[in-house]
Amino acid sequence: MIGYVNFGADDLAAARRFYDAVLLPLGFEVEEDDQGLSYAAPALPGQRSPQYFYITPPFDGAPASVGNGVMVAFEARDQAEVRRLHAAGRDAGGRDEGSPGFRAIYSPELFIGYLRDPQGNKLALYSTNPADPTRDG
Repeated sequence: MIGYVNFGADDLAAARRFYDAVLLPLGFEVEEDDQGLSYAAPALPGQRSPQYFYITPPFDGAPASVGNGVMVAFEARDQAEVRRLHAAGRDAGGRDEGSPGFRAIYSPELFIGYLRDPQGNKLALYSTNPADPTRDG
């Protein structure tokens, strides 16, 4: 299990608009302090602690940069939620990096959309729910 992931950001207000639009509907809770933003995933039964996603200015004081090949994926409940959150992320300052749809190259069940946050970090929103009433195909 992953305990936490951290992305760097130079503009925390822009990052908060984006990540609030994408993560709060998934049940994450957010806290902001002088270190940055802390998003806690809903704890699952049997988990010792929730998983965290942090957005902070880089600790070394240098400008934030994007990792080539780095991406974080967040699971949505169904395809409709993938579509909604992808659109909400674009509306909140994100950039489309791949519209929601099936990616058979990975799995015939994988419905996924890709975004870049305002800093340029890449994330994915996906669903593999075969019982999804909104399921395409």
